[in-house]
Amino acid sequence: MTSGCDAMKTEADDQDQSPEALQKQAWVWLRLINSGDVKTWEADGFKRWLRTSPAHQAAYQEAREQWKVLRPLAGEVLRTDPEVATLRHASPQRLQLGRRAFLGAAVSAAAVAGVAIVHPPGGLWPAPGEWGADVRTATGEQRSVALAAGVVTLNTKTSIRHRPAGGEIPGGIDLLAGEAAIDLRGDRAPFVVTAGRGRSLAEAGRFEVRYLDGIACVTCVEGTVQVEHAVGARTLKTRQQIRYDDNAIGTPIEVLPQIVAAWRNGELVFNNTPLTEVIDEINRYRSGQVVLMNDSVRDRPVVGSFFTASLDQALLQLQHNFGLRARHLPAGLLILT
Repeated sequence: MTSGCDAMKTEADDQDQSPEALQKQAWVWLRLINSGDVKTWEADGFKRWLRTSPAHQAAYQEAREQWKVLRPLAGEVLRTDPEVATLRHASPQRLQLGRRAFLGAAVSAAAVAGVAIVHPPGGLWPAPGEWGADVRTATGEQRSVALAAGVVTLNTKTSIRHRPAGGEIPGGIDLLAGEAAIDLRGDRAPFVVTAGRGRSLAEAGRFEVRYLDGIACVTCVEGTVQVEHAVGARTLKTRQQIRYDDNAIGTPIEVLPQIVAAWRNGELVFNNTPLTEVIDEINRYRSGQVVLMNDSVRDRPVVGSFFTASLDQALLQLQHNFGLRARHLPAGLLILT
């Protein structure tokens, strides 16, 4: 009879040995080793996995270095996010036999370790709200999708699901996460963009919808947009913007569309934006992760513009302007203190 660890090793040897796959496997083992509940056969399996190749050892060492930095941040998430705290105290299945279970365990293991499913480390996998997307863009990628009503341009780290028309229901998209610009031809029925508990409808013109961390921002660049929410509806005219979350919808404000749409030209524009929000925005376009660990400058305002093609230079400028020290870690992890 084959033991559990022998079966896992046999199938693990046949797995994809790409750096991405090894990194996910390393996170599984890291969580298990730090769980305080390691079976003898699991410890033996880990040792065999680690001895498989120098690449396996490097992947585990990299995961350990990342966890040293992310652990205090994960503790803060657990204190402030009830959803993550619930996941942490759930009883995940132990590592199961077979290739799919072994790789899939990376998701549940990372969740219990504090780098939860709802907050994937460094964007290694999509958050649950993005599962089932028809189109998804990678970090730093932009993509245009031609639809019957016009063209939808997706910004970095954006996930959408097509919503076909049927009967009296207009066609459109579900914006699961990210940012989308919609250019309509104006010769068809209303086009709908659903994001969270609200939806935006237009028959012609141009508008943009951004949906991140449960907050939606709708900007009318040209024409008229009807924004419908569970608690009310608003009409946006050209150069107007509105925000909403699950519980409320705001009042339209005047904006400069050329600044809102600057991302389409590869530019990020900030106007008295807190530094912590600037870092969050840079993380959407940059591979790896930038972590700001200096609380004294988190709310300091930033004014200026950066090109997404040269974000390393932008980070150097921010380090200089705010007197920050940088520590570079594997996998593009940058710690600012």
